[in-house]
Amino acid sequence: MIRQVYAGAAIDLPGGHTVAMTAIDEPDGQPDRLSRLTEDFLQRFTGDARQLEQRLHIPSWLCPGEPENRLPVAAAILVAVGLQLALPNKYGVHPRWVIPTLELLLLVVLTVINPVRLARATTVGKYTALAVVAAITLDNGISAGLLDHDILTATGASGDAIGLLGSGAAIYLTNIIAFGVWYWEIDRGGPFARMAATELYPDFLFPQMASPRLAPPNWRPHFLDYLYVSFTNVMAFSPTDTMPLTRLAKTLMALQSAIALSTVALVIARAVNVLK
Repeated sequence: MIRQVYAGAAIDLPGGHTVAMTAIDEPDGQPDRLSRLTEDFLQRFTGDARQLEQRLHIPSWLCPGEPENRLPVAAAILVAVGLQLALPNKYGVHPRWVIPTLELLLLVVLTVINPVRLARATTVGKYTALAVVAAITLDNGISAGLLDHDILTATGASGDAIGLLGSGAAIYLTNIIAFGVWYWEIDRGGPFARMAATELYPDFLFPQMASPRLAPPNWRPHFLDYLYVSFTNVMAFSPTDTMPLTRLAKTLMALQSAIALSTVALVIARAVNVLK
């Protein structure tokens, strides 16, 4: 074994050579060889360290994160309430103002609990949020059923193509918002559970989860991601880039597609027939 003394830690390399980071004394003709050996060792060591880091890397969406902003969700709910009020009185629960007013009151409660950021998790807030989206979904489902009945029986406003298209569009858009909020509320236990990283198993598999290198290091799904999932589901009547993983997620997506398909198919068919 040939040993060279260095001012630092000595490193034993294959072939019986021992090198260190900084040489004190070295024979003639050996510096270049020892430098190459040291450089090769450091490159291999760095590569192994990077591979180990990648294996042990925990995605950001599984780690505790910052509180999500409430404003996009609140804005979407306000749009849904406006669409509900824009529907004709015959398409909905009577008195027509009851459910939208209830939704606004519940939204006020949620805003008081968490004005801007979803930083405070409470039982009241959790069930209030579910009550809001349930009220929107129930009212919109009833509206869709009444509209479909109107079209199938050829009564009332079913002869008004513009009225049919307007009502169908309002129900269609409300369907997107309502189920977007549902997906946001159920995935991994909801926004508060995702923030605290208390649930490991997701209800939806986003592309960034399957391929973390395609997303920024701090990526995690927010409300607009779930709204996009809802939008693509009603456009394609099936999942697109984001896959439902749990039975609850699959059931909600199937229900949303059924409401959208029945409304779009009947409204467009009837409107085209009327325009002829």
